[in-house]
Amino acid sequence: MKKLVILISGRGSNMEAIVRAAIPGAKIAAVIANKPTAAGLAFARAHGIEAEVVDHTAYADRDAFDNALAIAIDRHEPDLVVLAGFMRVLGDAFVRRYEGRMINIHPSLLPSFPGLHTHRKAIESGVRLHGATVHFVTPTLDCGPIIAQAAVPVGADDTEASLAAKVLVQEHVIYPQAVRWFVEGRLRVEGNRVTVIDADLPADGWMVPLPDA
Repeated sequence: MKKLVILISGRGSNMEAIVRAAIPGAKIAAVIANKPTAAGLAFARAHGIEAEVVDHTAYADRDAFDNALAIAIDRHEPDLVVLAGFMRVLGDAFVRRYEGRMINIHPSLLPSFPGLHTHRKAIESGVRLHGATVHFVTPTLDCGPIIAQAAVPVGADDTEASLAAKVLVQEHVIYPQAVRWFVEGRLRVEGNRVTVIDADLPADGWMVPLPDA
């Protein structure tokens, strides 16, 4: 049984998707939020998952917060730390502490549009495809080895909100899948490339096909 700790800042809809996936061999040991008001805490508790808060505003600086968060995580001895809408930049020392066992989902087809406001950037740049990426976390923001991606078309009438909604649907598909691959021990990282061993899909990683035109 692989133990997971999931970090959230708000609703945690990707956390919900992972919980509902009921991945064989995975136990969600805890959900930790950096905000006491994070709505996802109530969902976790309702599903019998330990939920706690490490409030970033209670600490003088990022290092102090990172240390407190690491202590909270390590109490559960997780095999995998899952960032699910966790809206804090983590320091290099924290990231290296969980190197190879911390993953994140980003709402763009990395390496395009790292950071914030990805849907706005996609629309303004005129790209025809946008999407989401699951990747291992490294000290360089949004640059870790890519596990899986999903693509959606960018329509001429798309707004930030409509594009975000389309991407979120695919996030809820690929994030539980990526977690399952990790739990099953099927991810091999070589440099900046991830191979899915014995993938049950046509190609390593996962590019969700576009709907027929």
